[in-house]
Amino acid sequence: EGPVLSSHVPADVLDAGGVTVSWSGPAGEPVVTVMLDRAEKRNAQTPATWRALAAVGEHLPEGTRVVVLRGAGPVFSAGIDLRTFTPEGVDGERITEQIAALDDAGVSDLIARFQEAFTWWHDREDVITVAAVQGAAVGAGFQLALACDLRVAASDARFAMRETSLGLVPDLAGTHPLVR
Repeated sequence: EGPVLSSHVPADVLDAGGVTVSWSGPAGEPVVTVMLDRAEKRNAQTPATWRALAAVGEHLPEGTRVVVLRGAGPVFSAGIDLRTFTPEGVDGERITEQIAALDDAGVSDLIARFQEAFTWWHDREDVITVAAVQGAAVGAGFQLALACDLRVAASDARFAMRETSLGLVPDLAGTHPLVR
């Protein structure tokens, strides 16, 4: 077992996103484990998290057949870190300000880049993806679990899509996997 992707995905991208990656199994046929590693924030996601997850999907080691997605600590993912939408943002990244400065096409492109963190989990035909869900999988956390081919839920797993109760569209790959 050991680190993987370090030669392809810069460590600072993974660190900024609160994502760790490891592998096990024989060389040439690794099982890759992707960990949302912000337990102190209930594995809440930020745009940096989405960039890190997308980078992992782009740079899986040759021969990878299985990717397991987990959350550190007792919660899979509490969804989007709501500080992302405050004037201060998260780590200086002000997503609301960024979106407000874009035209319609720019907003669509930005959302498409965010969605890359979610879509590769089910778009890769050469890899089986498994979400190992413990505790809460809320909003973007639920959408990330849905993006995987399979979900294994612990007895304490809870799923919630709060966007719909707020009149919002779940736009990070959303509920489309439920139909699929």
